[in-house]
Amino acid sequence: MIPNVAEQKASLRKQYRVLCRSVAPEQNAAASEDLRKHLLGSLYWQDSQRILMFYPLNDEPDIAPLFTQALAAGKTIALPRYNSSLGVYEAALIRNLTEDLVPGRFGVREPSPNCPAVPLNQLDLTLVPGIAFDASGRRLGRGKGFYDRLLPGTTGMKLGLAFDWQESDALPAEPHDVELDAVLTPTRWLKVI
Repeated sequence: MIPNVAEQKASLRKQYRVLCRSVAPEQNAAASEDLRKHLLGSLYWQDSQRILMFYPLNDEPDIAPLFTQALAAGKTIALPRYNSSLGVYEAALIRNLTEDLVPGRFGVREPSPNCPAVPLNQLDLTLVPGIAFDASGRRLGRGKGFYDRLLPGTTGMKLGLAFDWQESDALPAEPHDVELDAVLTPTRWLKVI
């Protein structure tokens, strides 16, 4: 009996979490640095002025150093912020990394309630985390569907950021899953539009 897509995804999440625990933090730190260099050198980054980033969890590429670099370059940056009245994430501007970031509902740092929301259709580039990615632009998230509800409102490029060990040959997908335009790992680009 073939499990349904939701069961396949749940099984893959478990597999990738086990794999994540087998990777040394030093290895992920070095890989994060390589990924940041590739991203900074890309035209996607250079040509973008309004970027939705994410505050990285321990098992995600560390893009936090890019916050300072983006602000210093005059780019407008936003991070997802949970809107409890709507039960969804929205994009909110950050200008000051010390004052604007607070612990969010799920323990992830996010813009404070004082930070203004940004319309998703005004973003040039959206950086997307995940548990696994494939060359077709499919992404396996954490299972709550927050990015699948956030991403349809964006009109700029949707770029997944992943470690090489997060690459999959093919991921299962459901109709509500949003495909990314490209995925960047520390060593290569996948599915560039």
